[in-house]
Amino acid sequence: MIDDILSYIAPHHCCGCGKIGGLLCGNCKYNIINESENACIVCHQPTSLLCLCNTCKMPYEKAWYVGRREDVLQQLIDVYKFKQARSAYRDLAELLSQTLPDLPKDTVIVPIPTISSHIRARGYDHMLLIAKHLARKRGLRCQSALYRKTNTKQRQASASQRIAQAEKTFGVRSVVKPDVPYLVLDDVYTTGATVKYASKVLLEAGAKCVWVAVIARQILD
Repeated sequence: MIDDILSYIAPHHCCGCGKIGGLLCGNCKYNIINESENACIVCHQPTSLLCLCNTCKMPYEKAWYVGRREDVLQQLIDVYKFKQARSAYRDLAELLSQTLPDLPKDTVIVPIPTISSHIRARGYDHMLLIAKHLARKRGLRCQSALYRKTNTKQRQASASQRIAQAEKTFGVRSVVKPDVPYLVLDDVYTTGATVKYASKVLLEAGAKCVWVAVIARQILD
């Protein structure tokens, strides 16, 4: 609400071209969607529109991502996460919606839970907002099925540290049905540990079909 009011008083500029009116104009949104790459989210090798090759064996069966975490997409994610530009959730959910294929109507969208200190700092749960908006757009159900057992932060952690942290991070807080697909939603894929272990605990809780969708893929320096 506050961000919406402020957008009228001091309108946002597009993260791509600087056009006044919103954080992502139609042209820049079109460019992001149409510059997407057909590469495996895990090994980065060329593959089909399904961003998971036959070689990489993950707990999840399918994966999709909007693009690399660079240029306009990186700026949009960063203003949303670090500069309190709350309204960006709509643009990010729209990018995901345009990237994903048609999904079964019983698909349940499960956002990766945000660390509580980050929610307090931002004033909102950034992944839950995106997940709820995407669910509304697609006529699907959003369920906060996962919770964090730890509050370790992955930013600036090494690859091995991220993997070790993620393996112990998640628990399941609600009933998991074996006959519906679960779509795990996250913002950035770096080592892949977060979505891997989130998917694993859903499967251990009884899910038979888990998919993954992320906004951006990033190479860890």
